[in-house]
Amino acid sequence: MKLTLISAIAAFCGALASPTPDVPDFVVGPQNLARRQLDYNQNWKTGGNVNFSPSNNGYSVSFSGAGDFVVGKGWRTGKERNITFTGSTQAQSGTVLVSIYGWTKNPLVEYYVQEYTSNGKGSAQGQKLGTFESDGGTYEIWKHQQQNQPSIVGTATFWQYISNRVDKRPNGGTVTLANHFAAWKKAGLNLGAHDYQVLATEGWGNAGGNSKYTIS
Repeated sequence: MKLTLISAIAAFCGALASPTPDVPDFVVGPQNLARRQLDYNQNWKTGGNVNFSPSNNGYSVSFSGAGDFVVGKGWRTGKERNITFTGSTQAQSGTVLVSIYGWTKNPLVEYYVQEYTSNGKGSAQGQKLGTFESDGGTYEIWKHQQQNQPSIVGTATFWQYISNRVDKRPNGGTVTLANHFAAWKKAGLNLGAHDYQVLATEGWGNAGGNSKYTIS
């Protein structure tokens, strides 16, 4: 379907004013080229030295002595996207994760697609529900209940859904989120209405290191 320049600009402005789950991933660029719209910066930290620098198409972060933080770049509203990211993470201390990270409401769910963990299983804890294949690798499915913990609606009790990639990818790849959402649903893990969704670096336990990623 062809769009006139005026209608394309109007659609773009409307998307920025009131994002919904149906907002397209692409916007009209200066030369009428479509590019990915990244409209959300995640920047949560509790202590230590965390230097987060978002850009139009990704982010970088360096950290040392970090108690707990989650930083990243993505979208105000999550959905079944194919997300490709390239870059690297170096972890010198503590636990460091690289994940597709997001939340839903009704039910309140914090979810992870863990592509890299510096040690152990990262956020993958609680009950293991099985495995599945996606994007050239094997993922474990985990669920874990957080009780009286910080959330996007304040202190609450909620579930975490986690896909933990067995063969880690610190340098990036493509994540087909539809595969993860379908695998979770098959395992009895239902998502609600999507809130934000980002590629994120997370660390805790005196975490030290750095990440830099481009999302395309």
